[in-house]
Amino acid sequence: MILFYKKAIQDILDNRFLNVITIITISLSILIVSALSLFFVNANDIMSSWKKGISIIAYLKPDIVETALPEIKGKIQGMYGVAEVEFISKEEAMKRLKEQMKGHSSLLADLQENPLPDAFKISLLTSSAGSKRVENLAAQIEAMPSIEEAEYGRRWLERFTNVFDLFRFTGYAMVGIFFIAVVFIVANTIRLVIYSRQNEIEIMRLVGATDRFIKTPFYIEGLIQGAIGGIIGLAALFVIFILITLNVGQVSSSDIFHIRFLSPGVLCGIMLCSIFVGWLGCYISLKQFLKYETG
Repeated sequence: MILFYKKAIQDILDNRFLNVITIITISLSILIVSALSLFFVNANDIMSSWKKGISIIAYLKPDIVETALPEIKGKIQGMYGVAEVEFISKEEAMKRLKEQMKGHSSLLADLQENPLPDAFKISLLTSSAGSKRVENLAAQIEAMPSIEEAEYGRRWLERFTNVFDLFRFTGYAMVGIFFIAVVFIVANTIRLVIYSRQNEIEIMRLVGATDRFIKTPFYIEGLIQGAIGGIIGLAALFVIFILITLNVGQVSSSDIFHIRFLSPGVLCGIMLCSIFVGWLGCYISLKQFLKYETG
């Protein structure tokens, strides 16, 4: 095996230009794919955090008596997907509104009476925070005789979900395209190296060298290309990640942004994929070459 590794490294050094182009291509592809992975990891965190804060506001009809509130609350609490139900009186709602509009309190100064209705704030379980489930639950609540209206920001929820799904689909498509492109480039690089050593390979066959003995250095070369390209791509992503987090920290010192890097498991998976791409490109190239030779 030591001989095979030496031969693979020597081939890389003898064909520096081709191998550098291949490694750069792999590293750029890994950078783009891992950046997409980083985006989706943090976007999923934001989605999960956002889903925990999803709630439905159920406005009560004006003629509901106070003694009926516990029964209404119990019915809503018993619905599937409901985590917590909080009653907000119209007095409390007005108090919160005034606190939120401290800079524009004059707008509320001329009110003769409180126009806000009593309401229930209904917090949902994370598993029930999907667009369709929220819509069905809101419709179920709104169908109750004591409820005037159930509101949950329908348009905003649907648009946000659709945009995220579009980003996810685009990410998967880009990953597939880059995978095919890199395999193609690695295969062609290895093929050029093989053709440059065609006479040497024929001589090795004449003296009895097996296909395994001929192919192993090329496989190792593909693995090395994939490993180096993966390391460079992930290192570049980490540098970009540090720069982004520093800029975010300068813009805002609050805890609004919680950007995290890829986990060790994901990094190992990306590295293995990068190495596999190098091997697969070599495998395709050797298979075509040997098929041509035997034909």
